[in-house]
Amino acid sequence: MKILVMKFGGTSVDSQEHREIAARKVIRAKEDGFAPVVVVSAIGRRGAPYATDTLIEFLRGIDPSVPPNPRELDLMMACGEIISTVVMAHTLKTMGYDAVALTGGQAGIITDNEYGNARVLQIHPQAIRHHLESGRIVVVAGFQGVAEDKLGFHPDITTLGRGGSDTTASALGAALNAVAVEIYTDVDGVKTADPDIIPDARTLPVISYEEVAEIAHQGAKVLHPRAAEIAMLHNIPLWVKSTFTDETGTLVTSAEGAEGVDLPEVTGVTHITGKIVYLVFHIGEVPEKPEIELQLYRLMARADVNLYLNSYSHDTLSFAVPRDRWGLVQKLLDGLVMPVGAPPQRLVIFRVGEKPSREYQLQKQMLDALGNTLSVQEIAVDVLENCTMVSLIAAKLSRRPGVMALFLRTLYDAGIQVLQTADSEMSLSCLVNESDVEKAVRVLHERFVADRAYAQ
Repeated sequence: MKILVMKFGGTSVDSQEHREIAARKVIRAKEDGFAPVVVVSAIGRRGAPYATDTLIEFLRGIDPSVPPNPRELDLMMACGEIISTVVMAHTLKTMGYDAVALTGGQAGIITDNEYGNARVLQIHPQAIRHHLESGRIVVVAGFQGVAEDKLGFHPDITTLGRGGSDTTASALGAALNAVAVEIYTDVDGVKTADPDIIPDARTLPVISYEEVAEIAHQGAKVLHPRAAEIAMLHNIPLWVKSTFTDETGTLVTSAEGAEGVDLPEVTGVTHITGKIVYLVFHIGEVPEKPEIELQLYRLMARADVNLYLNSYSHDTLSFAVPRDRWGLVQKLLDGLVMPVGAPPQRLVIFRVGEKPSREYQLQKQMLDALGNTLSVQEIAVDVLENCTMVSLIAAKLSRRPGVMALFLRTLYDAGIQVLQTADSEMSLSCLVNESDVEKAVRVLHERFVADRAYAQ
């Protein structure tokens, strides 16, 4: 039995017309001898009645001052995919094909207990295999599973975080030993840049697992990085295709799988969609600096905040956070008191921004009342808002001598102010003002991708 996992995103199932187009692709795979396992996202995007963001806003809107319990929030968020699953299965039935809808739990997806960002621990695919062997098309709700408690029961629905339906598809592909996983979107593959900015951006025929994961980490929405990592671990071919065309799409595979293909030195240019906020912590040259940094990173991890452009110096730490998480981060940091040393030798208090807030002043007054019991150090945090990150994905080029100079010169010549830089084995990144992001993408794409001119 040749199992093929086919995942359809929200724009692929947001109308009757689009669902029928998606269903015909599933039917074609069935008639070509594959056993399709279909994974679907919630119907539509923000504003659509069954979209995940709409369901979240409805729940939080009951009383904005009372945050939903994470368990109940996951129950609410899972509803969008369940509705979409039933609708897609019924659509296939109306077109003459036997299909069955399964929630993540019914599909055997077991996760940890991290509500809102759960990790898949294992999959028991017996139910899926039973339905496939009976000739049915299986439609699975993406983005969700069930958490196993100490008694071995599965009482709680969990969700897998943003892009979780991609993760569901890859995890099912691994558990079912699928011949491939196909991710269907509204673009015809992985592009060299956002087509909304570069209309003639090329579709890459082949890309490595590492490159597509890097593109995803640096802001592209074409595929969730966790999905690429799962596929890489199990060496499952991944395809990124369009629901609305018959283009071949992009094959995501290992370096060995791409043998014989002339891969470009530069994969493309990507950017973070939406603003980010850049923070500089003036810690000073103190022995406890590594401990302070570690506690800050742990705090951000517990708050589920992604960090970008991490940078160190002898007396500072810097990183960027998503703009939509800035309110939470500001509340966590402003006036935060942190003991350092073991046992605590002193206390540090964080002051966010130039003007001391009421929260900071109240905390500082209480610390001053301690007198000389423990010394107190203030850590000022500079804040730079309305920024975003632009990255050049260039696994072959990023280590070439002089490439960072060329990268920066391209931006400087276009009149773009670079606020911070970072690099890795896979990419070169910079922080720019949000108003410059489209220009930055265009000039970098023209310099490194379009004309292939790398001369210094």
